Amino acid sequence: MSHCGKDCLKCTGKHCVSKVYIFSTIQPEAFEKISNIIITRKYKKGQVIFFEGDVEDKLYIVNKGKIKIYKYNREGREQILYILSEGEFIGDMSLLKKGKFQFNAEALEDTLICTIAKDDFDEIVTKNPEITLRILEILHDRLVNLENLIQSLGTKDVEVRIASMLQGFAKDFGVETEEGIVISLPLNREEMANFVGVTRETMSRKLTSLQDENIIELIGTKKLIIKDKNYLQDI
Repeated sequence: MSHCGKDCLKCTGKHCVSKVYIFSTIQPEAFEKISNIIITRKYKKGQVIFFEGDVEDKLYIVNKGKIKIYKYNREGREQILYILSEGEFIGDMSLLKKGKFQFNAEALEDTLICTIAKDDFDEIVTKNPEITLRILEILHDRLVNLENLIQSLGTKDVEVRIASMLQGFAKDFGVETEEGIVISLPLNREEMANFVGVTRETMSRKLTSLQDENIIELIGTKKLIIKDKNYLQDI
């Protein structure tokens, strides 16, 4: 990080560790040690953090911003698997066994990433076994989300796929208001289309249709309000 001294980096490390669920029960001594070994780096919007095939030898924690985890399908189209925001992490499989990434990661906005090398982390986990249990909890949730994604993509009904996507966004990024659930969209129209396996034109048309039916309200390209969440659930 530019214009940042050692104390500032240490502070950033503590800030990063304090956000992460798997570290929520560790002792102060372990907290301090993790904070000291963390390496921070800034990524600009659109910058790739790692590529499929890169060695998976560290944990990547999102301190600020959002990243997308994605693969390319047989047609060469991008398929988004996860969207990770503040406090979430990727690379947890490397903590069980070193290997290679099976996907890519890219910053969706200007993002600050903290990393912990596997060898350093192994030592900490040995003394704090509860961390492994919490990692397994996260892995379970991700498997459930992937199963839901596969099920959604398996249906030919585009409306069902889009409704499922919007419900996921509402859960992860939505804020309940009197107007409805306000979502700061993590993806642009093209990325949303890739997420559910349709063209950008189809995505735009379907969103406009949902707005015409007063199910949602589009606010520019960055925000959306779900006004009738029951309709999306019923689909």
